[in-house]
Amino acid sequence: MFYITSKKVPFVTYSKNVFIPVTNICRNQCGYCGFRREPGQPGARLMKPEEVISVLENGVRAGCTEALFTFGERAEEVPGYGEMLEEIGYSSTLEYLVFLCETAIDIGILPHTNAGIMTRSELEALKPLNASMGLMLESTAVLAAHKDCPGKNPERRLETIREAGKLKIPYTTGLLIGIGESRDDRIESLEAIAALHREYGHIQEVIIQNFAPKPGTEMENFPEPAVEEMMDSVELAARILPGDVAVQVAPNLIDPKSLIAKGVTDLGGISPLTIDWINPEAEWPDVKNLQKKLGDIPLKERLPVYPPYVKKGWYSERIGSLIKRLSDNSGYRKQPGTENAEDSEK
Repeated sequence: MFYITSKKVPFVTYSKNVFIPVTNICRNQCGYCGFRREPGQPGARLMKPEEVISVLENGVRAGCTEALFTFGERAEEVPGYGEMLEEIGYSSTLEYLVFLCETAIDIGILPHTNAGIMTRSELEALKPLNASMGLMLESTAVLAAHKDCPGKNPERRLETIREAGKLKIPYTTGLLIGIGESRDDRIESLEAIAALHREYGHIQEVIIQNFAPKPGTEMENFPEPAVEEMMDSVELAARILPGDVAVQVAPNLIDPKSLIAKGVTDLGGISPLTIDWINPEAEWPDVKNLQKKLGDIPLKERLPVYPPYVKKGWYSERIGSLIKRLSDNSGYRKQPGTENAEDSEK
């Protein structure tokens, strides 16, 4: 099969975010995950409203435009989590998440929710309150790493991505490289994502993320993917995905410079305040230092919703005024400090 190589761009984008791990209680038990905890275990958390609000307010002061809300999946299915929710005054994760998104918007930062597989009704409830949403496909293959993970069924994950497309939600997905999948599996996964985007036009970015072993997990001694594998995976993504879909890598997990030459166009969310709670050992790069390392490859800041979706108006009235205040005429991040200036017509 012949694939068209993605169009080269004159810069690489990123967003400035705060990473908010609302809860790490999760029904899945992935073999590589160091994030998940059981209620009562050391490190188990359900962030209280005042904790989240403090992070959001600090994020706005630091010039962040994205509040990345991350969850364990379907925590209500884990015994003990319901009591944790009740203690902070909520009956469901969705109810609490709606409150957090509303609060983020009022404070002045755009929500991006990544909470695992969702039903259409859940997506409908969250769409007006999110600039974008996301779910890592990881792989279309059935893998040993996912043996105790009801939410990692590939078809169920693809169905969530499909429903997001039907609802015109700007969406992030991606592959996790090196968890036991083959190269053919990666091609199949990318083709599945590409097919959904061709049908619905909603995939704004695809993350090509390298597996990083975590101490104390089943896969702590599993080898990381070689740089050559990552370069090949990025090149496959750039060839298979439609040209309007960004290819992203995480600059705290891998040096992005050589991968940009293979088709990377985005470096994801970079936080000046919060750690990467999924990979806490991997520190975010300072943007100025990252620009120095990239040399003549310019960095350009965006919002959590990509410019084409800003221009097309794929957002609700609830967040419209905030998007217009934070974005410039091209749909990228307005120069910080000029947000309150009168907006030109977009």
